[in-house]
Amino acid sequence: MELPAALTSVLDQGLESIYGLREVFEPTVVLVPSFVTTHVQNLADSIGFDVETLNYTLGLFLCYPLGMIMNLLPYGTMRHLFSFFFGAFLLQFTIGVQWIHQLINCVIAYVMFLTLPRRLSCQLVPTFVLLYLVFGHLHRQYINYLGWDLDFTGAQMILTQKLYMMAFNLYDGELLAQNKPSRAAQKCAPFALHEMPSLLEFLGYSFCFANILAGPAYEFISYKHACDGTLLYAPDGTPKGKIPSNVWPSLKPFLISLYCMGAFVVIGSKFPLQDPTDPQKNLPVVVSAEFLQQPWFQRMIYLMVGLFFHRHKYYFAWKNAEGANNIWFVGFEGFDEKGEPKGWDISNNVDIIEFETAPSLSVLSRSWNKKTSLWLNRYVYIRTNGSLLAVYSLSAFWHGFYPGYYLFFLSIPLLTVCERLGRKKISPLFSASRFSLYGILCTLVTAAAASYMVSAFVLLALDRSWAIWKSFYFAGHVLCVIFYLLVSNLPTPKTKES
Repeated sequence: MELPAALTSVLDQGLESIYGLREVFEPTVVLVPSFVTTHVQNLADSIGFDVETLNYTLGLFLCYPLGMIMNLLPYGTMRHLFSFFFGAFLLQFTIGVQWIHQLINCVIAYVMFLTLPRRLSCQLVPTFVLLYLVFGHLHRQYINYLGWDLDFTGAQMILTQKLYMMAFNLYDGELLAQNKPSRAAQKCAPFALHEMPSLLEFLGYSFCFANILAGPAYEFISYKHACDGTLLYAPDGTPKGKIPSNVWPSLKPFLISLYCMGAFVVIGSKFPLQDPTDPQKNLPVVVSAEFLQQPWFQRMIYLMVGLFFHRHKYYFAWKNAEGANNIWFVGFEGFDEKGEPKGWDISNNVDIIEFETAPSLSVLSRSWNKKTSLWLNRYVYIRTNGSLLAVYSLSAFWHGFYPGYYLFFLSIPLLTVCERLGRKKISPLFSASRFSLYGILCTLVTAAAASYMVSAFVLLALDRSWAIWKSFYFAGHVLCVIFYLLVSNLPTPKTKES
């Protein structure tokens, strides 16, 4: 849909004014030597990669030696300084002058934290960072609709979560100190902050090199405890328990990330969803006239396989980041009351096998982008009295404004309702084992339904999303309605408890 000429003219003039500030902020890009930029460009030309993708990939891998150095640094100030400095370096390396957006957000948010009452800052800081992200998404879609380029919005999505969480952490800390905790504050008490972090601590967390590019956005308290040593050691300097090795928790996700990168590049290219020659202008492969001539079940299998390998690029980034965080123990959960290690889940953003074999939508959603789900649960769901509308709306805004996102998020509640109904009316009649015939059937149905729904999310545009659903006769939506109408009239099986 084209915008009116008058509006387009106003927008273009406004953007030109903003672009003019580039010369003002260009001198801030001082951390990346020019010879590094030249060598990376030459490498990109020689291997046929676009330089943006190569910069991002190299930035992710660079987090590993940085993590090793971080693990050797003394606890305290040095770690915060290192985290901030190299987080800023990675941003300048990958997005250049656009790194200034993150700095602007942090400065404004920190001033708001220092000057506003907690009851206001917990509302205004999240609103500010979310609006900043919203305008970033809208700008990207306006200047390069359906195109892909690496800009500040990826890092801004992570920073939005961090500052959003910190705003409520500080508010919860005040409520707990006043002995007036809300239900949400009580649930989030382990993450509450009872005093404002120093500027260096704040910047070290906000720009943390290990998750600035691909996340996950964990709580400030997790970062702080890894930096000040209290994660592993008691105040008297003795270990809180037997400190586990960080080798396998770092090496395992790193090796998985390498596999995922290879699978995405080598095998995923054989099952493209978009047109490989010009994905921005040409029709996607999965809605092309030639593809639609195939039987629907063949098209569905192709779609499921294509989406499977499409997900591998996310698996690569998340697993790579998981290992980089575990190197310096920020992904470690600490010790239990007996001094036994709890695990390494803080930096784990996806359970690949669990996701790919999920027998239900609830398991599927719990296994994907786990820390974003936690953010939405802790700071949206339980603070809006369990409003799914608020959760899905904020999740959609956080992702961007392509119509495909909203078609997807508006359709997921339909699947959720059907799943809950099936769990109540049908599941008690069958074995709960995943390996039973019923369990396998649930896994296949979940995979097919999720692939159908998420195809709109991937294709982005309204016409493309509508075309892919139409090519399957809107079966996902129609079958959900039929399922609901039929199963609603079934008697509820009696359980042992009843």
